[in-house]
Amino acid sequence: MVATYTFDVFSSLDGFANHSGDWGGYWGKQGPEFLAHRAATYRGPLRMVLGARTYTSNAPFLSPGVDRSRFDEWITRMFGAPVTVLSSRLTEPLDWPGTTIERGDPVEVVERLKAGSDVPLRSHGSLTLNRALLDAGLVDTIELTVFPVLTGKTGVDRVFDSVADFDLELLEARTFDGHTQVLTYRPARHG
Repeated sequence: MVATYTFDVFSSLDGFANHSGDWGGYWGKQGPEFLAHRAATYRGPLRMVLGARTYTSNAPFLSPGVDRSRFDEWITRMFGAPVTVLSSRLTEPLDWPGTTIERGDPVEVVERLKAGSDVPLRSHGSLTLNRALLDAGLVDTIELTVFPVLTGKTGVDRVFDSVADFDLELLEARTFDGHTQVLTYRPARHG
C-alpha cells in the first residue's frame, strides 16, 4: 500500500502563505473551532516531510529554553511527529527529535517514502518542495486553510506560484469560527 501525501498550507484569500505585516500568526484569525480541528488533524500517526527552509525556521522553537506550553496543540503534535527533511546542505544531528535528512532528488525521495511508509505523509508549508511534488503528481491531497484577509501590500510567498495547471476535486469544505475555511482538494494535472 502506498502512503498518502498531504500538502497542508495556510493562505490569505489572495493566495499568500506568509506576510511581512503586523497581522501575527494565523493572520490573527484563529479561533477555538479551528484550533480544535488542527489538533484533531495532527492526532493520528503521521510522518512530516519538510524542506530545509521550513525545518530551519521551525527548529529554534525546539531549543531547551523555549516554553512549549505556549504552543497550540497541533504544533506540539507536529513537533512530536517523526520528520524527514529533504536537504543537501543540512547535517545531522538536528534539533528536532526523530528527524532524518534525505539528500537527492526530492521527487525520488518522496516516491520512496510513499512506497515504504506505513503512516500518512504530511507537509506543512515547504512551498518550494510541495510545488515540485505537486508538479510531479505526488501530492494526493491539498489541505488549504484560507484566512479571511487580503494581504495585497504585505503578502509574501504566493502558495501556487509557477505550478502547472491543475483541476481540483473538492473533497471537503468546512468553515470554522464563522470565517476560516479549510478546503481539501484532490489535484489532477489539467489537460
